Amino acid sequence: MDASGKVASLHKNPDSLLIIHYSCEGLDDSNSGLSPRITSIAVLHAGSKTLHSFSIHLVAEILRYDKDIIDAKEYNELEKLMLKDFFVFASEHPHCSWLHWKMSNIVYGFEALEHRYRVHNPDKSPYKINDSKKFDLSALLLEIYGKDCVDHPQMPALMELNGGKPRDMLSGKEESDAFRAKEYVKMHKSTISKVYWFYSLFNLLYRRKIRTARSNIQSKIHAFSDSWLFKLIGIVAMIFTLFQIGETGQRYISRPSDTTTNSSPGK
Repeated sequence: MDASGKVASLHKNPDSLLIIHYSCEGLDDSNSGLSPRITSIAVLHAGSKTLHSFSIHLVAEILRYDKDIIDAKEYNELEKLMLKDFFVFASEHPHCSWLHWKMSNIVYGFEALEHRYRVHNPDKSPYKINDSKKFDLSALLLEIYGKDCVDHPQMPALMELNGGKPRDMLSGKEESDAFRAKEYVKMHKSTISKVYWFYSLFNLLYRRKIRTARSNIQSKIHAFSDSWLFKLIGIVAMIFTLFQIGETGQRYISRPSDTTTNSSPGK
């Protein structure tokens, strides 16, 4: 199935569609070469518009920890419980598809979430989300509009072209700074804002209404064929064709007979 078919299928089944994003420690080498610690995960159910939050600051509140002075040992405990809650949630939705933005490898992705779970639970494996249920929104967009349709970095570039950046969104550097400052609520708000933006972008993609810096010819043809002007031209062409058929039929019916009666004189 091509990208257009996948988008149409996902859009047709909103009750089975989950949009996910997460925030984490910086992806650079500031964490001594260890895998980045997860701060929060946001999952939006497309059908009900319900947002499910998994965040260390929420777990800290339940355990009566002061989120402003969390040390490394406490953070590990909070991350462990947060990831446990997330994978329990995932196991309760085995039929759902997961729409994401470049969560495709161990650096940043589902595999990274699984790895962090194993860091805290060496003898256990987390629930495995089937790869066939994962759909990269950025890849779908580039396949439909062309790989050079937008400049890098793609997410902020698309935001600027399609209504602007969400109020609570942080850039990668801003998230790293917020992590070091232990501003976990701020990071989670950024994660939530991106999930809602992904859902909005997905709906624009379904309707082929995304504004890009450059579009391929196939996308332009598809967009025109779905426009009101193209449909109006089609209706006019159909009416004209029916009129022509009617005119031709009327002329045929009204045409005098070509047959003549031949008689021979008697002898």
